[in-house]
Amino acid sequence: METAKLDPAGPPGAAKSASDSSAGRRRRARPFPVRRVVPYGYLSPTLILIFVLMIIPITMVVGYSFKDNVIVEQNPVFAGLANYATVLTDPDFLAALKNTFIFIIVSTVAHLGLGLAFATMLNTPLLGGMTKAIFRIVYILPWLFTVAVIAVIWRLMLDPSGVVNYLLTAMGVIQAEVSWLSDPNMALWALTFINIWAGFPFFMISILAGLQGISPVLYEAASVDGATAFRQFRNVTIPQLKPVLLSMAVLDLIWTSQQFALIWMTTGGGPLNVTEMLSTYTYKQAFSSYEFATASAAAVIVLLLTMILAFFYVRLQKER
Repeated sequence: METAKLDPAGPPGAAKSASDSSAGRRRRARPFPVRRVVPYGYLSPTLILIFVLMIIPITMVVGYSFKDNVIVEQNPVFAGLANYATVLTDPDFLAALKNTFIFIIVSTVAHLGLGLAFATMLNTPLLGGMTKAIFRIVYILPWLFTVAVIAVIWRLMLDPSGVVNYLLTAMGVIQAEVSWLSDPNMALWALTFINIWAGFPFFMISILAGLQGISPVLYEAASVDGATAFRQFRNVTIPQLKPVLLSMAVLDLIWTSQQFALIWMTTGGGPLNVTEMLSTYTYKQAFSSYEFATASAAAVIVLLLTMILAFFYVRLQKER
């Protein structure tokens, strides 16, 4: 009985396939470091812009906050936490902090409330398509105006001889002309109202998009179970909109805390600092009093407060 003789080199083509696989492994191994660097090459323009436009300026401002008055002093000396102590004990800063808190809380609550109310009205099936389109155009107009236009319009309307006083006097609501932006008792609330009027259309559009993304099946199921319109709103609409509402609320807190142009062009922080905000306080310290070191300390404090809000926003996005 003959036995097959085995070729010590293996079956035909085995050596070739082995060499090809080893060469393939070498070819795959060579560009491995390159593949790890390539993504950073694509990201490099963005990283460079972030470094130049964000990291360097923030680092410089933080450094300024620990020195004696910079820019105006040729050789500023290290001052430690003295600038922070000056800012935190300044009555104007404390007043600006309180005003900013009231301004952003009232504005955020009103933005969400008005945005939800108008979005619900625009999402109702009781209105026709043309009617909804007209109302959307009308409601979105405040958001289309620039800050300068909004400031000029409302300064003219809220003037003691403006149209607001004329209408309120004609309706018997007030008996004498009111200086809405000059009265210390009314200026902060008038400014807050202007900010609410200018900002609620954005929230209306965002919430309307969220409403249109809710499945009608949920409402049909709730209706079959006997839920009233109010219970459907409370148990279906609000839970479905919760991620949108929370994200918009945190974003509005950040945006409103950084509001400057509207405040500066309407009241300038006055009268008697009743509309002074953290943004206007920092600006005045730098460009009116030329105290760039204390302005830098105030800016760092504002940055830390904003970072806390940003942390909650990022956490909400991760949960979603």
